[in-house]
Amino acid sequence: MHIGVAGNIGSGKTTLTRMLSEHYGWIPQYESVTYNPYLEDYYKDIPRWSYNLETYFLAQRFRDLLEISKSDEVIIQDRTLLEGVHIFVANNRDLGNLSDRDYDTYMQLFELMMSMVRPPDLLIYLKCSVPHLVSQIQKRGRDYEQGMSLEYLSGLNDHYDKWISGYKGRLLTIDADDLDFQNRPEDFSLITDKIDAELYGLFG
Repeated sequence: MHIGVAGNIGSGKTTLTRMLSEHYGWIPQYESVTYNPYLEDYYKDIPRWSYNLETYFLAQRFRDLLEISKSDEVIIQDRTLLEGVHIFVANNRDLGNLSDRDYDTYMQLFELMMSMVRPPDLLIYLKCSVPHLVSQIQKRGRDYEQGMSLEYLSGLNDHYDKWISGYKGRLLTIDADDLDFQNRPEDFSLITDKIDAELYGLFG
């Protein structure tokens, strides 16, 4: 089974993925942030590096999906291939950071890849407001993220809202602004209770 954890930058995806993998004994699959060769350049000059960064992410996530599709284990993935397309690429196109030519080429690659794999069996979406995201980004202190504009984060959030409202698969939305699931066990239990209910429905 494939479970995806979705959410904007700073929403807590990686932390929740780790905690859920430990809680349930699932295998975690993390996105390539630490080792992404384009990330620092991207935040310094987004229009120049958008296509490079997004294509790199697309290749990495497709490789991950191929591995997941061959596994009999329950795998929980920190951010999905779908988000890269419907959120980040769409937002960069809207902001003028990605040309129509590059966008069309990217979408051809995406559509070809999706003909070979399936979306997650369950998508867990961490919904956060922009002020909450800014607070979390400042707390974790990654240098390349500190200059991120509010316009960029707001655009991503708008795309998340639009994407989630039309999502056709099994979906669990968690309003995360008032939750501290890393430090408050009761908040984490609230999430696992909701997941348990979804999974019983999945198999029941």
